[in-house]
Amino acid sequence: MTRKQRRLTLIGFAGAILAIALGLVLYAMNDTIVFFNSPADIQAKNVQPGTRLRLGGLVKEGTVQRGADQQITFEVMDGQASLKVHYKGLLPDLFREGQGVVAEGVLESATMFRADSVLAKHDENYMPREVADTLKKQGHWQGEADAAPKTQ
Repeated sequence: MTRKQRRLTLIGFAGAILAIALGLVLYAMNDTIVFFNSPADIQAKNVQPGTRLRLGGLVKEGTVQRGADQQITFEVMDGQASLKVHYKGLLPDLFREGQGVVAEGVLESATMFRADSVLAKHDENYMPREVADTLKKQGHWQGEADAAPKTQ
């Protein structure tokens, strides 16, 4: 075997090992590669407390409570279920009741989510595609019937 053949064999073998490793990583992350989970998804999947995830849905009307030291509590709903969210920090300017929101954080119990960050709608027409699709499936879409949500 010449030097060039050995080099090509080594590169091919390393490429095959890399492809197998990548396949195993993607298989292991199959359930965690999600842009967000709705409250109904979290209840249906029986997500264990302490799990880090993204929660998406609408801010339930009348649930936003502001406390001392930038403590905010509100509920995120998807039409089938709702989940109480505790957040400490500044909320985006566009955050309000009845609007789409995605919160990142840790599920503390079956009914409470502690958020590290909160993302609100970008503008009048924007909503994350996953949130809009979930709301459309459940019949709670508030946008125009024919209009597709804009993405950026």
